[in-house]
Amino acid sequence: MLRLFLTALAAVSVFASAPSRAQDVPKPSAADPAREMSKLAWIKGPAHQPVTGRATIDVPAHMLYLDSSGTRRFLELTGNLPGDDLYTIAAPDLSWFAIFGFENSGYVKDDEKIDPDALLKTLRDNQEAGNEERKKQGLDALTLEGWSAPPHYDRTTHNLEWGMKLLSSDGENVNYTTRLLGRHGVMSATLVTDPREADKNMAAFRVALAGFHYVPDERYEAYKDGDKVAEYGLAALITGGAAAAAVKAGAAKGILALLAAFGKYILIGFAAAAAAFRRFFGRLFGRGDPAE
Repeated sequence: MLRLFLTALAAVSVFASAPSRAQDVPKPSAADPAREMSKLAWIKGPAHQPVTGRATIDVPAHMLYLDSSGTRRFLELTGNLPGDDLYTIAAPDLSWFAIFGFENSGYVKDDEKIDPDALLKTLRDNQEAGNEERKKQGLDALTLEGWSAPPHYDRTTHNLEWGMKLLSSDGENVNYTTRLLGRHGVMSATLVTDPREADKNMAAFRVALAGFHYVPDERYEAYKDGDKVAEYGLAALITGGAAAAAVKAGAAKGILALLAAFGKYILIGFAAAAAAFRRFFGRLFGRGDPAE
């Protein structure tokens, strides 16, 4: 993974200062994994871009965006389970990235209390089975070390947030997840970062997240009588959403769905090595820290 990160950084350094998309720059040789990274249709902010057909995001200056097809390939290159209709926001040096995806579950009522200790136990209980699924996909196993930030729900913004410390063969990563409740379901935004720079990168991520908006008819406040209501509450959003509800009901298929959801939203990345190249990217952008 470290070798992939080094070659990927070489590709990003070429297109990061380009006016628009990465495909406008020369490609590395076919034998170089960076060739795959350079082919992705990165868009550099500031830019107004879609996040599924239900929301948009104002990408801040110097941050990067990938559409759904680019995100699928990006997830493959970073050793994660790929998915459809997912979107990426990233720092220009790839010291962190965030994946957005929508779960069409229905309106989630937010009147449930959250027990962080019980939720952590549930996630750990599912860890072994989740790793079996990752093994089948040729991916490294993950160890959930604990919360980096306990779950918290904001009743004003209707955002549910939590952070997890994860250990893989590449080292420790932090996943910081925000679930943005909407009228017809939930948008998930999962940040992957090096734990040593988590606070700083979470701040940059929140700057990007401030530009996220549901289209008016998809906002949580737009709920109307007769709309579909989800069969679960806030806690299940952390442990697997609709799949968790199916497991609770005793449905065997729900267990498989839970494993898929567990693998989808727990991500690994190559953020840990990025700090060593910070000065190089600072010179590239003409400032000390391109992620600011």
